[in-house]
Order: sequence, then C-alpha cells, then structure tokens
Amino acid sequence: MANDPLLSHEDFAALLPATGRLIGLDLGTKTIGLSLSDLGRGIATPLETIRRKKFGVDAARLLEICTQHQVCGLVIGLPLNMDGSEGPRVQATRAFARNLAPLTDLPMTAWDERLSTAAVTRTLIEADRSRARRAELVDKMAASYILQGLLDRFAHMRRAASTEPTDRP
Repeated sequence: MANDPLLSHEDFAALLPATGRLIGLDLGTKTIGLSLSDLGRGIATPLETIRRKKFGVDAARLLEICTQHQVCGLVIGLPLNMDGSEGPRVQATRAFARNLAPLTDLPMTAWDERLSTAAVTRTLIEADRSRARRAELVDKMAASYILQGLLDRFAHMRRAASTEPTDRP
C-alpha cells in the first residue's frame, strides 16, 4: 500500500538504533493497550491502557508516553482474520497508523495479533483473576503479547545472522 506507514520487519529493524525501547499497541474500539520493551529489546512488559476518546486526544497521550519512555519505534497489532485476510478492523488499524504518521518520526511496523487477546484471557483465567481484574489487564497484556512476538522475531533474526557462514579466502 503506497500510503501505508507500517514497515516490513526488516525495514523497521534497519531504522532502529542499536538499543532503545519499543512500544506495543493493541488497538481496540474502546481502548488502546500499551506495552514497553526493555532497552535491549528482549522483554515486553504491560504498561497501561488508554481509554479511547478522539483520535487527537489518543494520539497526544500515546506520543507523550513515547517521549516519556524514550521510545524509538511502534509495534501495532494487526487484527487479521483467522484465514489471514484483512477485514474492517485491519483497515481501522491501518487508518490509525496513517493518521499517526504525520505526527511522529517514529518508525512503525505491524505484528499479526490473531488470538493474542484469547491467549491472554486464557492465562488470566488460569491465574484465577476475577472478570473485573481481567478486563482491567487484558488490553495491556495483549499489547505485551504482540510486542513480545516481534522481539522474539528480532532475536531469531539476530541468531540467524550470527550463524551464517562467512566467505573465507
């Protein structure tokens, strides 16, 4: 897509400094779950949940958090259908990224978030969390699940690059 600010994982990685935090987003219609990586980008931690109001208010809060935590890139959950096709929620996610892009220089990528909320909800049920507590935690934990997926992919890419044979004379 020509206007799509969501970069491939490889292009996104190439734009990042050697160390720095990434922020993960789980975009819902009522909330935005946020998670934050450590500086070495090994672990994602749930951060907070933004109650959605209007795009301008939501974007301002998100960018304030990015500045506060010195974030160097955004990872946005892409809610693909189970068959991999793109439905209305994917279009809304892409629109959010397109609208956010003029407001920030931070690079953005997407991560397939299929089943992230279901996996997190199952974990919270197994941990015997009340329905109210699950509702409070699920969005930011889903964002953490999304971000951790990309962090694990980056770790795999680094391992693969370090084990490639080098040409020797």
